[in-house]
Amino acid sequence: MQIRNIDIKLIHFFRRISMPVARFGLFVIFFWFGILKVIGLSPANSLVQSLFEQTIGFMSFDTFIILFGLFECLIGILFIFPNLVRVVIPLLFLHMITTFMPLFLLPEVTWSGFLVPTLEGQYIIKNLVIIATAVAIAAHLHPLQKS
Repeated sequence: MQIRNIDIKLIHFFRRISMPVARFGLFVIFFWFGILKVIGLSPANSLVQSLFEQTIGFMSFDTFIILFGLFECLIGILFIFPNLVRVVIPLLFLHMITTFMPLFLLPEVTWSGFLVPTLEGQYIIKNLVIIATAVAIAAHLHPLQKS
């Protein structure tokens, strides 16, 4: 078999599985990290609490972290269902806005120097890959039918 034929077969294979794999990957990340927040085992809880203390004052952190974790679980679950992509994409972008806030509101935690992120900063910046994946998923939607 020629290299070109192998290349074509691989491209077709990856096209067939790309959306299910992308949606499943987002499900795993959001559900797993969300459930860790709900049960109080997330290594991100201290970062979330620091941001919470600067931005939200109308509820307890214990209540907030459970609700935030459940919100992440919901985002993950919604990505499993292709027909709910239009619902989950705005929720994901709302989540991403809050996720990037520590880069600006907690620079002492997220940066060790100019353009040198801490481990927490790297954890946040990698969310650009999540955004890119969500954009790719949304780009494959079919337009809504005219009513």
